[in-house]
Amino acid sequence: MPSSVPAVTAYVDPSCPFAWITSRWLMEVAQMRPLDLRFEVMSLAVINEHRDLEPWYREFNDRAWGPARVCVAAAEHHGSAVLTRLYPALGRRIHDAGDKNFDTVVPLALAEAGLPADLADAAHRSDLDPQMRASTARAQQLVGEDLGTPTVVVDDVAFFGPVLSSIPRGEEAVRVFEGARMLAGCPAFSELKRARSDGLSFA
Repeated sequence: MPSSVPAVTAYVDPSCPFAWITSRWLMEVAQMRPLDLRFEVMSLAVINEHRDLEPWYREFNDRAWGPARVCVAAAEHHGSAVLTRLYPALGRRIHDAGDKNFDTVVPLALAEAGLPADLADAAHRSDLDPQMRASTARAQQLVGEDLGTPTVVVDDVAFFGPVLSSIPRGEEAVRVFEGARMLAGCPAFSELKRARSDGLSFA
């Protein structure tokens, strides 16, 4: 039987807008009903490191190392629970405010999360990459190597997505959560997908 308080882990990359929308949906659900919600890093830069990408997407992935490394360093030094403060602080600036200058975004997010300012130096520390690769590999082992972020684990059942173009609110957020949880809990279930026809909204 599922726990009365579902344990939910969202594997996210701070730079990924789809992960941000999914995380905001989960945070909305957590306001409507109890969730044991936490975040872990699943790095787009790691996933796409050796792939042949269009120039604009290669540039995006090359820049994505920084914020993800900061999250890894914060979790390493202050415990993974700290990402429930740091990841939203980053996401609100990167996605909601549209600030892609990570050199200014990261220090402001660290300050909001009550974390030491010198953690910003982690953005340029490649020695953190093994930990980032390990957390990304954990997520891929749960959901499949050909899938990425957002990956969500509910009561030890993992699934990719849901990929959303806007944030479900209120009771709709809960219905989407229960639907995703029910589908993911079916061992025969593999994929449900349709074309995206509208732009992204973080409202």
